[in-house]
Amino acid sequence: MVLDPLVFGLVLLAAVMHASWNAMVKAGEDRLMRQTFVILAPSLIAIPALFFLPPLDSAALPWLIASVIIHCGYYFTLLGAYRHGDLSKVYPIARGSAPALVAIGAWLFAHEATSLVEVAALLVLSAGLMALAWKPRGHVARPGDGWAVVFALLTGLTIAAYSVSDGQGVRAAGGGDARFSYIAWLFAVDSFPMVAYTAWKRRRNPVIRRQDLLYGLLGGFISAAAYSIVIWAMSVAPMTHVVALRETSVLFAALIGTRLLAEPFGARRLAAACVIVIGAAILQVSRSL
Repeated sequence: MVLDPLVFGLVLLAAVMHASWNAMVKAGEDRLMRQTFVILAPSLIAIPALFFLPPLDSAALPWLIASVIIHCGYYFTLLGAYRHGDLSKVYPIARGSAPALVAIGAWLFAHEATSLVEVAALLVLSAGLMALAWKPRGHVARPGDGWAVVFALLTGLTIAAYSVSDGQGVRAAGGGDARFSYIAWLFAVDSFPMVAYTAWKRRRNPVIRRQDLLYGLLGGFISAAAYSIVIWAMSVAPMTHVVALRETSVLFAALIGTRLLAEPFGARRLAAACVIVIGAAILQVSRSL
């Protein structure tokens, strides 16, 4: 199945937006506080929106609950990964491991069949994504590198899990505005566990830097728009295709890391970027081959 051009373009835009808010979190001194505001911001829009949207279908409720729980794990593993590793190392491993895991989850829970060409495309794409994190020969390992990889892989597992859960949830919610009810409920409820944890964690030192507040809220609004696009796209297109295309955000994260965070790009990453483009192109046309 070739993705509709509108879906393709919107998911690609979501990939750019996703890389942008991750860079904002990574660049902050107080990443916990900045991540908390990223998660809180979407609820400021979602809660009022609930009054204008149809009620959530009960069939979508179990998926919503599962997604909120999984997202909690995602936020903590992501923070752990950024605490130990660079954006250019952590982000490719976390996002690169997700597409293949989503394919397995979509097959198990949504009965989405995957052709041999699609499997090949996923392997090529995932290899290119994760290659961006490889260090050249002679690279001196830093303390925490091993933990960065562990947390990044755990993050990839949670990404795959919540992607499948939200894909199933938005489909169970029904068509039309009901899809947006699921998205709004997810954003409305998702922030409470993280906000409660941060309030408890910082109860003795409740200092909020203006920069973390501004960048956190900005990143949160960007995050909300990006993931809303992705959830909507999964309601009209195969989950595997949508998530694989979204994970090209790794390429954009590498470019952001190079331009704004002074992280090197080089010929090795350029080659990995070409592999990513090839894998995404094969996946896009796989069902027509």
